[in-house]
Parts: sequence; C-alpha cells; structure tokens
Amino acid sequence: MIKVGVFGASGRVGKLIIDDLKSTEGMELSAVYVRRELDFAIDPSVLVTSDLDSLLNASDVIIDFSLPEACEKLLEAALQNPKPLVIGTTGLNTHQLNLLKEASQKMPVLYATNMSLGVALLNKLVYQASQALADFDIEIVEMHHRHKKDAPSGTALTLAESAAKGRELNLDDVRISGRDGNIGERTKDEIAVMALRGGDIVGRHTVGFYNDGEFIELNHTATSRNTFSKGAIRAAAWLVQQKEGLYSISDCLGL
Repeated sequence: MIKVGVFGASGRVGKLIIDDLKSTEGMELSAVYVRRELDFAIDPSVLVTSDLDSLLNASDVIIDFSLPEACEKLLEAALQNPKPLVIGTTGLNTHQLNLLKEASQKMPVLYATNMSLGVALLNKLVYQASQALADFDIEIVEMHHRHKKDAPSGTALTLAESAAKGRELNLDDVRISGRDGNIGERTKDEIAVMALRGGDIVGRHTVGFYNDGEFIELNHTATSRNTFSKGAIRAAAWLVQQKEGLYSISDCLGL
C-alpha cells in the first residue's frame, strides 16, 4: 500500500485528492499538512500535522498543490529528508524552480503545470504543429476562474514553451502577454500568451496557428478539477517506482 501525503490539503485540488484516494486501489492517504486547522472532516487514522518532517516521515510520496512560497518550504525540507514529490503548484519563480531541480538530484520529482492526460497530449501536438507550420502565427489564450492568482497560467506557459521548442526559439525572447496602444505590426516569431479571468471556469486553453487563408486551433477544456487530482494520484503511483531525477507528466504517461 502506497502511503500518500498531501501538501495543500485545504485547497480545491487538495480536497479532491483526499476524496479520490478513498477509491484508489493500492494507495491510501497517510498524512496531510495544514498551517492551522482543517475545515473539513478526515479519517482519524490520518496524520494531520503542521510539521514538514512529520509529513515526510509518514508518507511514501508527497503530492503538492499549494502556493509557491509553501512549495518552496516543502522543497527545502525534502532536501534534508528526501521523498518522492509530485509538484502541481504553478507560478514558481526562478529560485523555486532551481530548488526543484536541486531536489531532483536527491529524489524523484515530477513537476507538471497541468496533470491532465489531455494537456500532456496537447503539448506534444503543439510542438508538432509549431514545427510543421513554420509560417503560421502562434497565439495562445487561456481562461480560468476569477480566483486564480497567477497569469498567464503555468499550463499556457508550458504550451508556449512547446511551441517555441518546435521552432528552436527561446520563449523568453519571443513571448508577449499583452498588447495596448499603437505597438506596430505583429513580428514573425512572437508567441502571444493571453489570460482571461472570470466566473468559475476550471480551465480552457486554446493554441492557434494562423496564416493567410486558413488557421488551426487546438483546444483543451477542463470541466472538472478531478482531472487534475486523478492525474496527480496516477503520477504519484508511477513516481514511487522511479530513481532520482526530474520528470514530467509526459514521462508518466509514456508520451
């Protein structure tokens, strides 16, 4: 039985992971990390702790859906007490990403800005389309609920990275995330990543390839956050069998 610790248990996805683990064969919830108190009932056999070492010691693998600052603390603790980590937190800064890479030298770490099978496949298709449609303009639009804090979404940036790699471009050199005023014509290589926020939209990403006389749009729409929680659980079951290293959701799914 794989013992799973959940970091970010009070969040939307964290709660779903806890619920989905109840019906997952071969896995069980062993511990949850909370800063204060849980605002929902949980099985009394599960460790509820605000101590990171206790969380790590009680778990075979940790699933993290928290905030960047919290994820940073988890990574720092894991560097001293290595444990397989599934990281689904988005909006990580350069220091936090470097910590993640450092941790992957001591333990298996799977980092994904989106845990869904559909998005993993979409990234592959975007790479292929970007490579094949070299003269097409690339525009990416993402839509999320009003409560999402980071923009553009981590998923949109990952899709943009796939598009840039397809053309052997450095995304930092060609990405724009806003247009306003008399800015001149669109440049050939630029990749636009635009963010919309409103209502309770779980997540929608559109990657468009536009040319004179024709265009292609690749879309992915998440209709339930269980897409992310079940994907993270699947990733955790796979990760505990891996050696140290940095993995993606595509590695887990064999794409």
